[in-house]
Amino acid sequence: MTSPTSGGLSYDQHEEDSKIAQRQADKWLITGTGFMGTLVFGFIGLPIFLRGLYLQRKAMRDGLSVRPMMVTLIGYLVILDAFINSLGWVLDVLANHSILNRVFFTAWGNFADNGYFWEYNSLFIGGSSAPGEKGWEIACIFVVFPMRIAAAIAFLQMKRWGHQWLIVTCWMGVVIWVGYIVNMTMYADIRFEGTILPVVGWWAFDIFYITPFLAIPYLHTVNREIFAD
Repeated sequence: MTSPTSGGLSYDQHEEDSKIAQRQADKWLITGTGFMGTLVFGFIGLPIFLRGLYLQRKAMRDGLSVRPMMVTLIGYLVILDAFINSLGWVLDVLANHSILNRVFFTAWGNFADNGYFWEYNSLFIGGSSAPGEKGWEIACIFVVFPMRIAAAIAFLQMKRWGHQWLIVTCWMGVVIWVGYIVNMTMYADIRFEGTILPVVGWWAFDIFYITPFLAIPYLHTVNREIFAD
């Protein structure tokens, strides 16, 4: 049996070619996302990621059965968000006495958020001593972000549970973002007093962390039948 959209190829051959094309695109996409998730190497990761998008669009134009582009963009966006958030907070919890942290994190703290400058490394865990900061860090590092990455991977694999859990973890992100904003506002005298760019600097940096919210309308309106059990 041949498929009318596959140039006379058999159904099995069409499916195999589609899997190979998607896998090839994903190699570029996940590599680019990983580099962008480090922040420092983001300029390397972006062109790699765009190369992956190009390969997937080419496969779609060739009539292959690959993932919808919106699913790809949302899945990798959520993974990138979890990578970026995890990296900074993991370093603050586990590598707070490293030269990297003592130089760059305190410099960032002095620039925009005194929570990473004021009495840094004074708690028994080390790292930021801002009120409430460690609670947010540990809850997100060990609970929310691993759940978000696992859900996004399953979502990219077109699994129904990945779609369902991505909805859950994106709404968890809303709760975290609102709670964190309130916490920083309550302790604004500690976190923003005397910084170079106080509230403006912090918002310029952290506004990008609301990007998973953009996925919520799509996740609630997409046809769920495209996701397999």
